[in-house]
Amino acid sequence: MSGGAGDSEGPGLSESQPHYLGHRERLRERFLAVGGDALQDYELLELLLQQMLPRRDTKALAKQLLQKFGTFAAVLGAPRQRLAEVKGLGEVSITHLKVIQASAQRYARGQIEGDAPILSSWSALLDYCHSQMAYETREQFRILFLDKKNKLIADEVQQRGTVDHTPVYTREVIARALELSATALILVHNHPSGDPAPSSADVQMTRAISDVAKPLGITLHDHLIIGRGGHASLRSLKLL
Repeated sequence: MSGGAGDSEGPGLSESQPHYLGHRERLRERFLAVGGDALQDYELLELLLQQMLPRRDTKALAKQLLQKFGTFAAVLGAPRQRLAEVKGLGEVSITHLKVIQASAQRYARGQIEGDAPILSSWSALLDYCHSQMAYETREQFRILFLDKKNKLIADEVQQRGTVDHTPVYTREVIARALELSATALILVHNHPSGDPAPSSADVQMTRAISDVAKPLGITLHDHLIIGRGGHASLRSLKLL
């Protein structure tokens, strides 16, 4: 794709036909009056696209993106090559979407950092994990290392795998926990298929890590599996 070719105005949308400007202004005023929660997904996405494509009517483009990817979050999480398939998006606007995604991830991470124990903000933790991993096209295995007060010491992606498998080595997990003087762990990995249901291999790996960690004074709080439509907690499922 040529640099920014899809970011131009396009035919029929020049200053001689600013038919969308009134709608754009009304949408901005509505956002200021009622906030983003009151807007539909396509409307909020339309507002974002307006900042990237100021000389285009972005309503149809917003609806097209949602039709293709399903949800607002899925649009931001879509791979660059998939976004490039959408007529009307060029390299510049795709980069803007990726900057917004990175900003959302940074914000979500900020909600689990600081002085509060991570277990006291479980919903924020789930939001963070979802923003980081739900739309990845390959499996990732992430570990949150916690101190004795359950505050976050480190958040590390230990392994990256294929679309349906990530190799996890118990010895490496425990060695890293000892290196960081962590006293608790939360394991997280994603299922690119979208279904967060744990496999038998997921359960076996989790129990193996727990069995080695416990005698060393390291608690495994949970193993979260993240899918596009939700998550699974092995502890909640009584599999840990």
